[in-house]
Amino acid sequence: MTPRPPSRPSSDPAAAAPDADVPPTFLPAARSEDEQDAPPAQRTGPDPEAEAAAERAVEPARKTSRAKPAGASVTDAPEAGEAAAPAAKKPAQKKAGAKKTAAKKTTAKATAKTPDKTSAKTSARTTAKAPAKTPAKTTARTSAAKKTTAARSSAPKATGTAASRTAVPEPAAARTAVPAPSTSSDSKGGVRAASPLGDTDRGRLLSGTHHDPHSLLGAHPVRGGVLFRALRPYALSVAVLAKGLRAELRDEGDGLFAGVLPLSEIPDYQLVITYGEGPDAHEVTTHDPYRFLPAIGELDLHLIGEGRHEELWQALGARVMEHEGVTGTRFTVWAPNAQGVRVAGNMNYWDGTVYPMRSLGSTGVWELFIPGLGEGELYKFDIARPDGSHTLRIDPMARRTECPPANASVIDVTRHEWGDAEWMTRRAERPVHTSPLSVYEVHLPSWRPGLSYRELAEQLPAYVKDLGFTHVELMPVAEHPFGGSWGYQVTGFYAPTARLGSPDDFKYLIDALHRAGIGVIMDWVPAHFPRDDWALAEFDGRTLYEHEDPARAAHPDWGTLEFDYGRTEVRNFLVANAVYWCSEFHIDGLRVDAVASMLYLDYSREHGEWTPNEHGGRENLDAVDFLQEMNATVYRRCPGVVTIAEESTAWDGVTRATHHVGPGGFGGLGFGLKWNMGWMHDSLEYMSKEPVHRKYHHNEMTFSMVYAYSENYVLPISHDEVVHGKRALVSKMPGDWWQQRANHRAYLGFMWSHPGKQLLFMGQEFAQGAEWSEGHGPDWWLLDPAYSAEPDHRGVRDLVRELNRLYSATPALWERDTDPGGFSWIDGGAWEDNVFSFVRYDADGDPLVAVCNFSPVVRHEYRLGVPENVPAWREVLNTDEERFGGSGVTNTNPLKSEPVPYHGRAVSIAPVLPPLATVWLRPAG
Repeated sequence: MTPRPPSRPSSDPAAAAPDADVPPTFLPAARSEDEQDAPPAQRTGPDPEAEAAAERAVEPARKTSRAKPAGASVTDAPEAGEAAAPAAKKPAQKKAGAKKTAAKKTTAKATAKTPDKTSAKTSARTTAKAPAKTPAKTTARTSAAKKTTAARSSAPKATGTAASRTAVPEPAAARTAVPAPSTSSDSKGGVRAASPLGDTDRGRLLSGTHHDPHSLLGAHPVRGGVLFRALRPYALSVAVLAKGLRAELRDEGDGLFAGVLPLSEIPDYQLVITYGEGPDAHEVTTHDPYRFLPAIGELDLHLIGEGRHEELWQALGARVMEHEGVTGTRFTVWAPNAQGVRVAGNMNYWDGTVYPMRSLGSTGVWELFIPGLGEGELYKFDIARPDGSHTLRIDPMARRTECPPANASVIDVTRHEWGDAEWMTRRAERPVHTSPLSVYEVHLPSWRPGLSYRELAEQLPAYVKDLGFTHVELMPVAEHPFGGSWGYQVTGFYAPTARLGSPDDFKYLIDALHRAGIGVIMDWVPAHFPRDDWALAEFDGRTLYEHEDPARAAHPDWGTLEFDYGRTEVRNFLVANAVYWCSEFHIDGLRVDAVASMLYLDYSREHGEWTPNEHGGRENLDAVDFLQEMNATVYRRCPGVVTIAEESTAWDGVTRATHHVGPGGFGGLGFGLKWNMGWMHDSLEYMSKEPVHRKYHHNEMTFSMVYAYSENYVLPISHDEVVHGKRALVSKMPGDWWQQRANHRAYLGFMWSHPGKQLLFMGQEFAQGAEWSEGHGPDWWLLDPAYSAEPDHRGVRDLVRELNRLYSATPALWERDTDPGGFSWIDGGAWEDNVFSFVRYDADGDPLVAVCNFSPVVRHEYRLGVPENVPAWREVLNTDEERFGGSGVTNTNPLKSEPVPYHGRAVSIAPVLPPLATVWLRPAG
């Protein structure tokens, strides 16, 4: 069952789960002087009368062995490592005496005479009761809670640069400490007062700056028994519950409760916490988080320290698990500069005081196992910075988040059962370089605005399959605060955006695409991250994920921060993230954004704004190492996955193997494919010219073949080319509406036949004239039969379907994309005619002839030299066909090869070339 998303923002205290370990209101109401005391501590199991008799039987021996005054049943022994507190006799009390004010209790001296036997029994019963809260103390706690509530409710909601929500711990000064007597008597619970915490430990624990709260809280063997201590700031009382035992701990003030029980070993125990008074009183029984050993293994910590944990998401973050026989959630976070870290969430009304985490040595990892906590809970980490201030941060490893603008992390448990085993097995059978790859780029939130992941799964696979694309490429789906960034400013690197549903919903979409035979490529953004002060920026109070040099950390173009690729833990965070999407979500490819900005130290920087590397060059050696490690790791761990670089420069060896050193002295970056940005810019520049001027730009269409085999290329017409004033693809074309569409169709025919894989952004498949907007997406209404120009747009879409059908069925168009032997010009110099003609070959030598006429005139009997071993040719594609919206100038009959030498070939043909059209010819028969 998919977990229901939280219905309230994380800053709302009322969002707490109804069974959370907190009171329904922040604090118990103040008791009046006439209210009755809480009942004394009770024991469960054997008959109380029999136990009382047994207690009296051993009393003389206890008195003798510990040499205490008559009437005291339990001796106060100091804890291990602590000095013994001076003994003080407790005066006899009646019930009415327990109702004195807090001020009187604090200042009263233990001057009463030694009580008689009856008074001693009364004293023992009184000691076992939950400490009475005076109006002064209760009012102080209520005031503190109101301040905390006000601070949280006034915190701004997160947007692109939202302010952080800082946890406001209950102020120590707001509570009146009730010093525990050093000697006590309890005939039923046997609870002795614990030696108080030292001022330093107490202060660090309450302020959230203690590195090892487990050494102070929980159960610990001490001389004479077991010390129990709990921190529950809003509790009225805390009791230890074990087999046959319920014993109330003593209130030490500031939410601390402690006591020593005369036990020989630590039992399997729980805490019973009482909140509220009178009719509002209720109890919560829970396992003590501080009784557990660390729930993360030594190997995990070693790999994290080495920066080699390839499944980092299994070790860090919030993970629901069973630990020492108890179900709960383990929280782990890397924050090496923090003085302390606490877990805050709706389970504790965003006051992290109750859940301080422990530091696990030099790894910088903090850990806490919280029993009983499960999926759907909201949380963040309350981090004490080196300067002592606090910041409330999301979990960098969170696998689910709130829906923006809310930004809390969410505990998640996956329940999706994959149905794509056949796809996953088959995808690695053939290298992507020798396979068809035709990609439909999609911005999921705007493809069909308002659809969820599961609703998209009902429509997107069917649409893409109908058009014949082999893959979809999803613009970034990782969580991001600002929708206008299209996902390229990521805050939740391990969480799919909650705008469209849960992580399991996203898996459902990928599963549906795979079952439809469609691969999934995802945009991945390791180049930078935003400065939101609730996310990664100075995460633990100092530079951590970003470079420590401000000049290296600040991205000059986008106002964001660049990762410190030289830090092993940061590089591990990113490498594991790449593996995470491919393994956990079955992603088939990662298109890595903005690679050029990572590779160059002087990227978008002027002279004097950057520092050369150790060799005096401008290459970012740390980024090179990171990209090589990422690619090598992904290809090793995830067979069949392809990585694609958006790299806009002439960096040598982007798609070369990492162990092959190039002329620049660097090994290859190890990508599988690279976007051919040069082809895209040059070809669009040519197409934007009026046909009469195109002959002066002829080389812009042929230059790509000069370097076509230097890398393994994708030919992208992406979202970047149809926004921000660049105009949609059809609107870039010159001429009237008919000529614009004809140019559009001819260009697509040229693109599909050019060496390299294809990528087309949504909306361009049906010649949308308007620029793309993430607010409303493609103009689907253009395909409404009621619209008069619908046939024009439908014709272009029908052409894209036919291009993909023929492309997948013709190995000559994809099998030798990276082999120079798979391409041959027929005539690349017909600049006067605006004509380009060439041959593509498959692995067996079977050819396909492509001819592009980018002039608006019909060219009859246009002679072309062709391979001589083909007796006749037939037209398999003509973008000028009437069904596509063209004029219908076609070659209906087979074209026989004539023994007329032309273009350096022994035989030739003379087809008719339609205006502004691309024609494909294959051997007839």
